[in-house]
Amino acid sequence: MSTITPGDLYNWCKIPYRELESHPDLKIPFRLLTDSEQMGKIMAEKLVDLVKLNNEKSWITRAIIPCGPSCWYGPFTGMINSERVSLKNIIVFHMDDCLDWQGQTLPKKHPYNFRTIMEEVFYDPIDPELAVPDGNRNWLTPVNIDEIREKIYSAPLDITYGGWGQDGHIAYNQARRHPFSHVTIDDVRNSSIRIQENNLDTILALAQRSFGSAYQFVPPMSVTLGVKECLSARKVRLFSDTGAWKQTALRVALFGPLTPEYPITLLQEHPDALLTATVDTARHPISEHPEWDLGL
Repeated sequence: MSTITPGDLYNWCKIPYRELESHPDLKIPFRLLTDSEQMGKIMAEKLVDLVKLNNEKSWITRAIIPCGPSCWYGPFTGMINSERVSLKNIIVFHMDDCLDWQGQTLPKKHPYNFRTIMEEVFYDPIDPELAVPDGNRNWLTPVNIDEIREKIYSAPLDITYGGWGQDGHIAYNQARRHPFSHVTIDDVRNSSIRIQENNLDTILALAQRSFGSAYQFVPPMSVTLGVKECLSARKVRLFSDTGAWKQTALRVALFGPLTPEYPITLLQEHPDALLTATVDTARHPISEHPEWDLGL
């Protein structure tokens, strides 16, 4: 049963986006950016700065890295190459990947094969002299869950980069909608690496985004880091520039209660979390149509 009433949701969604950053009821720090270009530059700069700082101290950088948002990969690889920043001492944990209906990895050229995408946009453009060593690239697969879990907990994580989904999922930690299997907020908080079926609303959202609403082509399963792993990093930085399908989840994250209905609300407990969104994601149609009567 939902812990969020329509009245609550209406009140959060009617706040003009320009008022979000300084709103007195914020439960998570929030940063508003103009567009994808600005966001990509900031994402790239912050991670490069972290790597450079750790390199100067001869420290390892341990980071959880997502497949999206995609706007920062060009600026990031460009900065690494132009400033000659070595990535030899970064250990990357990839956040998730999609699977077919039998829980197997997708064909290499499938548009939802996240490993292929990351090899093309995150690794291949880097000068080989600066590149992340192959052994430091930790890909999630259906058969290495225990190995990845052990590696993650072998030392502290510096940072988690990521986005969020239409239901506020972090990585692929979707709100559980099974009619006979319910989870508590503690269950979500302690969720770990696993294989799962994707929710119908996730499939429909991705179908609309990528396949002209042809849901038949969206991978029905996924393997994901748990919320526990994602929020175990010292810093958590989540970003979105993809507009309408992230708008309501952002408002719930910023103002709502802790709820398994929106896993992103657990960022409210993290000591160093920051949500960043472009105007297209921060705005909300309810805030722009005060004349609407929703019958509340």
